[in-house]
Amino acid sequence: MSASPRSLPARERAALADLLDALGPEAPTCCEGWTTAHLAAHLAVRDRRPDALPGYGLELLPGGGRLAWWSHRLEDRLRASTPYAEVVEQVRNGPPAWSPMALPAAAAAFDTAEFAIHHEDVRRAQPGWEPRPLPREEQDQLWAGLALHARRAAGRRGLVLRRSDVPGAEKRIGNAGRTVTGEPLELMLWVSGRRDVARVEVS
Repeated sequence: MSASPRSLPARERAALADLLDALGPEAPTCCEGWTTAHLAAHLAVRDRRPDALPGYGLELLPGGGRLAWWSHRLEDRLRASTPYAEVVEQVRNGPPAWSPMALPAAAAAFDTAEFAIHHEDVRRAQPGWEPRPLPREEQDQLWAGLALHARRAAGRRGLVLRRSDVPGAEKRIGNAGRTVTGEPLELMLWVSGRRDVARVEVS
């Protein structure tokens, strides 16, 4: 794997793989239209198919849909050709050494939010879920990468993200529009579109 076993993305990856294993391929997720099988295939393709990465990066930009189509086609092929348990094992094992996603810089920049968010996508789609407490150090790591993910959510109105667990800590993106208050994991879920399950206050 590209990350240290003690790192937050590595722990989130391992916990998510355990949960995918336990739930099987047909469980719901918070990603609209996706089961656990879809999510596992997405993560495995992301790790192992460099030709899928442009589609993931540009999916929500004008004209990016054509590249995203190819990325999702690779996911569909993997789901059709490979048993679910093997796909989950690929997720658990992480990217091979030749993959761009195995580079430490890529793991640091992209994996922390990716695996924390998708872990919650599975957890919070199941009955009876509750928010899980994260140590301050892990919340700090999510907070550090929050602005990058918040720019799309800010739009033209701007956005103020305020930590509920650290007095005075806030990030401003664009003009001071809405203020969203919560712990960093909850804020990360909100800015990434999981607003129905993010435990935040919006004013």
